[in-house]
Amino acid sequence: MTAETIAPHSTMSAGAPTPDAMRRVMGQFATGVTIVTGLDDDGPVGFACQSFASVSLEPPLILICADHRGRAWPRIRETGRFCVNVLHEEQSDLCSRFGSSKGRKYDDLEWELSRWNTPSLPGVLMRVHAEVHDVHVAGDHDVIIGRVLELDTVCEERPMLFFRGKFGIEAPALS
Repeated sequence: MTAETIAPHSTMSAGAPTPDAMRRVMGQFATGVTIVTGLDDDGPVGFACQSFASVSLEPPLILICADHRGRAWPRIRETGRFCVNVLHEEQSDLCSRFGSSKGRKYDDLEWELSRWNTPSLPGVLMRVHAEVHDVHVAGDHDVIIGRVLELDTVCEERPMLFFRGKFGIEAPALS
Protein backbone atom coordinates (compact mmCIF):
# COMPACT_ATOMS: atom_id res chain seq x y z
CA MET A 1 0.00 0.00 0.00
CA THR A 2 1.07 3.52 -0.62
CA ALA A 3 0.27 6.68 1.29
CA GLU A 4 -1.97 7.76 -1.61
CA THR A 5 -4.22 4.72 -1.22
CA ILE A 6 -4.37 4.95 2.55
CA ALA A 7 -5.01 8.65 3.14
CA PRO A 8 -5.98 10.78 0.14
CA HIS A 9 -7.04 13.57 2.52
CA SER A 10 -4.95 14.03 5.63
CA THR A 11 -6.82 14.85 8.84
CA MET A 12 -3.79 14.65 11.11
CA SER A 13 -3.34 17.54 13.51
CA ALA A 14 -1.48 18.29 16.70
CA GLY A 15 -4.65 18.60 18.81
CA ALA A 16 -7.41 16.23 19.75
CA PRO A 17 -9.83 15.51 16.90
CA THR A 18 -13.12 17.39 16.79
CA PRO A 19 -16.41 15.45 17.01
CA ASP A 20 -16.91 16.11 13.27
CA ALA A 21 -13.48 14.70 12.45
CA MET A 22 -14.14 11.64 14.63
CA ARG A 23 -17.46 11.02 12.87
CA ARG A 24 -15.94 11.48 9.39
CA VAL A 25 -12.84 9.34 9.91
CA MET A 26 -14.45 6.61 12.04
CA GLY A 27 -17.20 6.42 9.41
CA GLN A 28 -14.63 4.69 7.21
CA PHE A 29 -15.13 1.58 9.36
CA ALA A 30 -18.25 -0.35 8.31
CA THR A 31 -20.37 -1.57 11.18
CA GLY A 32 -23.42 -3.72 11.55
CA VAL A 33 -26.61 -2.19 12.92
CA THR A 34 -28.48 -3.47 15.96
CA ILE A 35 -31.47 -2.53 18.06
CA VAL A 36 -30.94 -2.99 21.80
CA THR A 37 -34.23 -3.66 23.58
CA GLY A 38 -35.41 -3.94 27.15
CA LEU A 39 -38.57 -3.88 29.23
CA ASP A 40 -39.30 -2.08 32.48
CA ASP A 41 -42.44 -1.17 34.43
CA ASP A 42 -43.16 1.63 31.94
CA GLY A 43 -43.10 -0.76 28.96
CA PRO A 44 -40.76 -1.74 26.14
CA VAL A 45 -37.79 0.46 25.29
CA GLY A 46 -35.00 0.32 22.72
CA PHE A 47 -32.36 2.17 20.73
CA ALA A 48 -30.30 1.73 17.56
CA CYS A 49 -26.71 0.73 18.30
CA GLN A 50 -23.69 0.29 16.02
CA SER A 51 -21.21 -0.48 18.80
CA PHE A 52 -21.60 -4.22 19.30
CA ALA A 53 -18.98 -6.94 19.50
CA SER A 54 -18.23 -10.37 20.87
CA VAL A 55 -15.77 -10.12 23.78
CA SER A 56 -15.24 -13.61 25.20
CA LEU A 57 -16.28 -17.19 24.48
CA GLU A 58 -15.65 -18.43 28.04
CA PRO A 59 -17.50 -16.95 29.74
CA PRO A 60 -19.74 -15.80 26.88
CA LEU A 61 -19.55 -11.98 26.91
CA ILE A 62 -20.55 -9.24 24.46
CA LEU A 63 -20.02 -5.50 24.38
CA ILE A 64 -22.35 -2.64 23.46
CA CYS A 65 -21.93 1.10 23.87
CA ALA A 66 -24.80 3.44 24.74
CA ASP A 67 -25.17 7.16 25.34
CA HIS A 68 -25.71 7.42 29.09
CA ARG A 69 -27.57 10.71 28.55
CA GLY A 70 -30.22 9.00 26.39
CA ARG A 71 -33.66 7.93 27.55
CA ALA A 72 -33.54 4.23 26.66
CA TRP A 73 -30.25 2.95 28.10
CA PRO A 74 -30.81 4.13 31.71
CA ARG A 75 -34.16 2.30 31.73
CA ILE A 76 -32.60 -0.89 30.33
CA ARG A 77 -29.68 -0.69 32.76
CA GLU A 78 -32.07 -0.63 35.72
CA THR A 79 -33.70 -3.90 34.62
CA GLY A 80 -30.33 -5.64 34.24
CA ARG A 81 -31.27 -7.47 31.01
CA PHE A 82 -31.34 -6.61 27.33
CA CYS A 83 -31.59 -8.14 23.87
CA VAL A 84 -29.36 -7.19 20.93
CA ASN A 85 -31.39 -7.58 17.72
CA VAL A 86 -29.04 -7.63 14.68
CA LEU A 87 -30.71 -6.13 11.59
CA HIS A 88 -30.59 -7.33 7.99
CA GLU A 89 -30.24 -5.00 5.01
CA GLU A 90 -33.99 -4.78 4.34
CA GLN A 91 -34.84 -3.50 7.83
CA SER A 92 -34.16 0.21 7.35
CA ASP A 93 -37.68 0.97 8.59
CA LEU A 94 -36.91 -0.75 11.90
CA CYS A 95 -33.60 1.09 12.11
CA SER A 96 -35.29 4.45 11.48
CA ARG A 97 -37.97 3.71 14.06
CA PHE A 98 -35.42 3.02 16.83
CA GLY A 99 -32.78 5.47 15.61
CA SER A 100 -35.07 8.44 16.12
CA SER A 101 -35.70 10.09 19.47
CA LYS A 102 -39.22 11.01 18.31
CA GLY A 103 -42.33 8.89 18.37
CA ARG A 104 -43.25 5.59 19.93
CA LYS A 105 -40.83 2.94 18.76
CA TYR A 106 -43.17 0.03 19.42
CA ASP A 107 -46.40 1.53 17.96
CA ASP A 108 -47.91 -0.93 15.48
CA LEU A 109 -44.86 -3.19 15.75
CA GLU A 110 -45.33 -6.89 16.35
CA TRP A 111 -42.76 -8.17 18.83
CA GLU A 112 -42.49 -11.04 21.26
CA LEU A 113 -41.43 -11.19 24.87
CA SER A 114 -38.44 -13.51 25.28
CA ARG A 115 -38.15 -15.90 28.19
CA TRP A 116 -35.61 -13.39 29.55
CA ASN A 117 -38.32 -10.71 29.72
CA THR A 118 -36.88 -8.63 26.88
CA PRO A 119 -38.51 -7.64 23.57
CA SER A 120 -37.50 -9.79 20.60
CA LEU A 121 -37.96 -7.98 17.29
CA PRO A 122 -39.37 -9.77 14.24
CA GLY A 123 -37.34 -11.10 11.32
CA VAL A 124 -33.90 -9.95 12.44
CA LEU A 125 -30.71 -11.84 11.54
CA MET A 126 -30.01 -12.92 15.08
CA ARG A 127 -30.60 -12.05 18.71
CA VAL A 128 -28.31 -12.06 21.71
CA HIS A 129 -30.08 -12.12 25.08
CA ALA A 130 -27.83 -10.84 27.84
CA GLU A 131 -27.66 -9.52 31.35
CA VAL A 132 -25.61 -6.52 32.41
CA HIS A 133 -22.28 -7.87 33.67
CA ASP A 134 -20.28 -4.65 33.96
CA VAL A 135 -20.56 -0.98 32.94
CA HIS A 136 -17.68 1.43 32.35
CA VAL A 137 -18.21 5.16 31.84
CA ALA A 138 -16.25 6.38 28.81
CA GLY A 139 -16.84 10.01 27.86
CA ASP A 140 -20.48 10.54 26.88
CA HIS A 141 -21.15 6.79 26.61
CA ASP A 142 -21.25 3.70 28.77
CA VAL A 143 -19.33 0.62 27.65
CA ILE A 144 -21.55 -2.28 28.67
CA ILE A 145 -20.29 -5.82 29.02
CA GLY A 146 -23.16 -8.27 28.81
CA ARG A 147 -23.11 -11.89 29.89
CA VAL A 148 -24.82 -13.91 27.15
CA LEU A 149 -27.85 -15.88 28.31
CA GLU A 150 -29.08 -17.19 24.96
CA LEU A 151 -28.44 -16.85 21.21
CA ASP A 152 -31.10 -16.98 18.45
CA THR A 153 -30.42 -17.26 14.73
CA VAL A 154 -33.57 -15.98 13.05
CA CYS A 155 -32.88 -15.67 9.30
CA GLU A 156 -30.02 -15.80 6.82
CA GLU A 157 -30.33 -12.50 4.96
CA ARG A 158 -27.46 -10.09 4.28
CA PRO A 159 -26.58 -7.79 7.22
CA MET A 160 -27.40 -4.11 7.38
CA LEU A 161 -24.17 -2.14 7.23
CA PHE A 162 -23.47 1.48 8.09
CA PHE A 163 -20.55 3.04 6.19
CA ARG A 164 -19.54 6.65 5.55
CA GLY A 165 -22.75 7.98 7.05
CA LYS A 166 -25.03 5.81 4.92
CA PHE A 167 -26.57 2.37 4.99
CA GLY A 168 -24.97 -0.19 2.68
CA ILE A 169 -21.71 -0.19 0.80
CA GLU A 170 -21.81 1.09 -2.74
CA ALA A 171 -19.40 -0.43 -5.23
CA PRO A 172 -16.69 2.03 -6.28
CA ALA A 173 -17.19 3.61 -9.68
CA LEU A 174 -15.16 1.91 -12.42
CA SER A 175 -12.87 4.21 -14.36
